[in-house]
Amino acid sequence: MDQRPFDESGFRELIEYYDKTRFDYNIAWVGRDNLAVHFGFYDEHADRHAEALSNTNRVLAELAAIQPGEKVLDAGCGKGGSCLWLARYRQCTTVGITPVASQVAEARLHAIQAGLDGKAAFIQADYCDAPFESGSFDVVWACESLCHSEHKEAFYREAYRLLRPGGRLALAEYTRQKRPLAPSGEKLLLSWLNRWAIPDINTAAEHRKQAYEAGFREINLMDYTRYTWASLKNLNKIALRWSWANHLLYGMGVRSRTQYRNVIGSIRQFQALEEGLWYYAVLTAVKPI
Repeated sequence: MDQRPFDESGFRELIEYYDKTRFDYNIAWVGRDNLAVHFGFYDEHADRHAEALSNTNRVLAELAAIQPGEKVLDAGCGKGGSCLWLARYRQCTTVGITPVASQVAEARLHAIQAGLDGKAAFIQADYCDAPFESGSFDVVWACESLCHSEHKEAFYREAYRLLRPGGRLALAEYTRQKRPLAPSGEKLLLSWLNRWAIPDINTAAEHRKQAYEAGFREINLMDYTRYTWASLKNLNKIALRWSWANHLLYGMGVRSRTQYRNVIGSIRQFQALEEGLWYYAVLTAVKPI
């Protein structure tokens, strides 16, 4: 592994977002036994919030056909929840990367507490320029993390490089219906994205094109909105319920601008979903042998 120091200069907004909103995620979303900074999949296996968050990992793991002993890179690992789930329930070795140093520290602590520090490692790194040799992984996994990149085509190229021949890519991502939307639609969509440190999101065609041009084949993009709708609506309800407190505490100087905007973004996200401006997609692809 390349030991070069990590340069945070290109990630200031993203780092500030996750550092400033850490308290909100811990209070409103993350449970004691679940470190998920993502939405949940509701189906016959899960009908409650905590179960749905874990179920997202199960669904992606099955779609990626992850086997015991394989090596998985979580590109944008957050607090390390998916890495720890995969290490525990799929008996694979995982490496999580994120540009957010506080998330790396938290993920490492949780790995030690879970007795999985020998199976799940975490480092501060850029998933578009990762410090690993080519062909290091069997699976590259990205759950609601690609959205944060301005150069999504670079992610696909890097994921392809990092995978061994026959390796698989699995990602879950917010996906815009088209480009461009009507002016009012673009305004609403960006009023969510910009408050979550997301520069833009791809269309399905853009995802497929970038994956194909990177070298991937067997590209399959599926609409999973029906499985995530309840989870998305749940966040919207939480944001609406506490909107008054968000405004009051921001006005008093208790909450930061980033925290204040995060709650508004959570409301705008569901508004944009209801207006059909975006949907929740899952993509899988294979690096040819």
